[in-house]
Amino acid sequence: MSKHSSGAKRLKNESIMKKPMKRWSPLFIGPTLVAFVIGFIWPFIRGFGLSFTKFRTTSDAKFLGFGHLFDNYVNAFKDPSFLHAFWYTALFTIVSVILINVLAFAVAYALTQKIKGSNLFRTVFFMPNLIGGIVLGYIWSMIFDGVLSHMNTSILLETKYGFWGLIVLLCWQQIGYMMIIYIAGLQAVPEDMLEAARIDGATKWQTLTKVTIPNVMPSITICTFLTLSNGFKLFDQNLALTGGQPFNFKADGSVVKTTEMLALNIYNTFYGQNTSARGTAQAKAVLFFILVAALGLIQLSYTRKREVEQ
Repeated sequence: MSKHSSGAKRLKNESIMKKPMKRWSPLFIGPTLVAFVIGFIWPFIRGFGLSFTKFRTTSDAKFLGFGHLFDNYVNAFKDPSFLHAFWYTALFTIVSVILINVLAFAVAYALTQKIKGSNLFRTVFFMPNLIGGIVLGYIWSMIFDGVLSHMNTSILLETKYGFWGLIVLLCWQQIGYMMIIYIAGLQAVPEDMLEAARIDGATKWQTLTKVTIPNVMPSITICTFLTLSNGFKLFDQNLALTGGQPFNFKADGSVVKTTEMLALNIYNTFYGQNTSARGTAQAKAVLFFILVAALGLIQLSYTRKREVEQ
């Protein structure tokens, strides 16, 4: 049989197989698409619309009018607590992204060097990721209060302790998860490239920086994206560990919660005593979404350009 006829037969068989797949694909894609629309698309559209209204409950939402269309967004930027939460969250995210990824990669690299008990260590490092954020927050709150009580202070009384307490908590929870992703990337590095580097006389550091890390860039892209988004979206740990304390009272009567992050600030604005500010809380949520989405896309674009094609 000629190559032309065999190729034509293969294409015909593929075409026959694709027909039933196209016929039944809506049956499998449909439920997922419906759930996505109900659980994400519609709430987002609804929330975006509410950011241009004044309401106490969604049933009594009143459109602000075109003359005051962006009042809620203006109020959000005028809120000193929101601006403080933004810069506090940005600093927290930068520090947590660097620490989590460096430590997770270091642990993953060590556990792929054929040391004894590596599987046990992987399990131990991964286990904190299985504990809920609220539970972790209260556990570490008791730990920190016990340690800091010897210094006659509390994690709720010092902003710096609250910041580093949240850093330690998030690192302890997420390093194990990122470690698994880095291990998968390290195990996928082509052995012939590592062997070629050894033959050429490259040191371990040169092999790591010139061969291993470039080949692990897909894992770095994923882990950086996850830690970046998780850092900005941190809520339950923030609520349980510090609750935004200590508070800083301004001369104009406003209150800035010094360890309050963006997600908690939006929550407190929406469910605070001033129920008329719920439109402002919705505006903050929209700005929060735009910020996280933009940073995530920029980071993905930047790191993907540095991935090595296998």
